[in-house]
Amino acid sequence: MLWSVLFGTMFIAAAAGLIYLITRFHKFELFKRTAKEHRFLFWLLAVVPVAALVVCLILAINAFSMIVVILHLIVAWLICDLIGFIVKKIRKKPWKYYYQGIAAILLTVIYLSFGWYYAHHIYQTNYEFVTGKDIGQESLRVVEIADLHLGITMDGEEFSEYTKQIEQVKPDLVVIVGDFVDDDTVKEDMVEACRAVGAIWTTYGVYFAYGNHDNGYFNYRNFTSQELRTELAKNNITILEDESVLINDSFYLIGRKDRSMRDRLEASALTAELDQSKYMILLDHQPNDYANETKANVDLVLSGHTHGGHLFPAGPIGLAIGANDRNYGTETREGTTFVVTSGMAGWGIPFKTGGAISEFVVIDIKRKG
Repeated sequence: MLWSVLFGTMFIAAAAGLIYLITRFHKFELFKRTAKEHRFLFWLLAVVPVAALVVCLILAINAFSMIVVILHLIVAWLICDLIGFIVKKIRKKPWKYYYQGIAAILLTVIYLSFGWYYAHHIYQTNYEFVTGKDIGQESLRVVEIADLHLGITMDGEEFSEYTKQIEQVKPDLVVIVGDFVDDDTVKEDMVEACRAVGAIWTTYGVYFAYGNHDNGYFNYRNFTSQELRTELAKNNITILEDESVLINDSFYLIGRKDRSMRDRLEASALTAELDQSKYMILLDHQPNDYANETKANVDLVLSGHTHGGHLFPAGPIGLAIGANDRNYGTETREGTTFVVTSGMAGWGIPFKTGGAISEFVVIDIKRKG
């Protein structure tokens, strides 16, 4: 719902902003000289770069990315125009050239280049937590993967290379916390990604909890939800849907159905019959039920979904309207620790701005004393 409202607003703003951009290009001296005697041609030339930008972005990436780039350019241009206006008033004479336009374009290119880098460069993020409970060993290493949205920034073979890096950290278990695939994911990439993640050497295996995109929304991808389930099972990846498993007779791993599923159980129902003296790790794609998960006496909750905010200001908006309890990082409420990863990619748009990164998470849980 948040993304639908956000992108609807962005589309309207981008459409209106195109007119503003045309009036900005109209100020460049190059166009004035080219169409010095022809006012209509002058305006037509100002339309050309805007139209070319829109078409190229749609063809090269997608319509959503076009909207994102256009909006960033509009904001940058507004800022540069404002600064230019203030400086002109101070110096009390007009500019010889339209420096504000050049600055706006350069600022947008640089900013979104960083956004492209953060969306495509995968970091390893490490956390360490201590527990007084017996976890069956001195230290338990969990690798969390989420929000791969396979296809937007990497295909199956590229993801396969990252699984080799994940295996090098020697995880005791790997957990996939939703949105492994997307509506645009192709079957070949899904099959390869399942094979690759299932081949990671672990002590206790690989586990999967569904996200809101894994089952698909529009049914136009070339594989079904059942085929995804089959490939996961074929590669020994355990699916947990409002289910728990006791691992090594020492700690529980609990997988919740996604919040989008109306029949999912309350957090307290998932832990009611479990041995409360044992350490409990809960996989919940959307970080939106912290109060109830704290009451359920879970020790560690792992989530994704937010993409670390993905595009500013989506993160603060999500918090403000209650869509998410947290956008990124860790938080402890009473005895429950929450971790939200920004994920290995993001939905629809190959940029991450506002400080968001792409990552997989390595969590070391150490026994106190």
